[in-house]
Amino acid sequence: MADRPAFFICQGKVVSEIYSFEWFPGFAVSQKQKSIESLHSAIVKTDTNARPLEISTKSKEVIGVNLSAFNLKLNGYLLENIFQSAKVFENGGPYLDLLDVLPKEAKRDERLHHSGDLRAFRYQNEDFPLIPKTAFYDFIYISAVKESFAADEINVISNYNYFTDIEFNPAKSINTQARTAALIKLILDEYRYLPDFDKKEFLQYHREHITYSI
Repeated sequence: MADRPAFFICQGKVVSEIYSFEWFPGFAVSQKQKSIESLHSAIVKTDTNARPLEISTKSKEVIGVNLSAFNLKLNGYLLENIFQSAKVFENGGPYLDLLDVLPKEAKRDERLHHSGDLRAFRYQNEDFPLIPKTAFYDFIYISAVKESFAADEINVISNYNYFTDIEFNPAKSINTQARTAALIKLILDEYRYLPDFDKKEFLQYHREHITYSI
């Protein structure tokens, strides 16, 4: 058995719930998809109106695969590279050369672990605070979705109401594409499109609509 969160909207906020399900070990995509099916079955058992969507390269749905952070680009760069290269530490950063390496290399760069405490994220000459948590990740993710998809493709997200990421373990990290997908659905439900939030507007919206329960 394993435990993983699903993200959904409740009373105008993105919230999460932990679900227990049968885990299928192994690195094969088929094994990951069995685990996803098991997780989604657990969700449906608690909510018969649930329409879950896996957001990852292991998803069986094309939109889920396309929305994976590993497939999204912003201004020509992969999302992971932008996220890692934007980190500002007390003793260094941002390390913009990380934009031009493989995503795994960017994540493992020694400077990210030996430059002191993380202070902020700097993107396009603007500093994003660490609080609210995940705000910077969500901002660049949504920006990448807007750049990568036509409006009718983005609107497909509204057909689902629970979002999962089988690889996301809240004990090890805080950012997940599943939470951001739920936030996109919330925005679409309210606006019918993705507005051009500036940094200040987005941070305020984020504070009002994201609940960190895990």
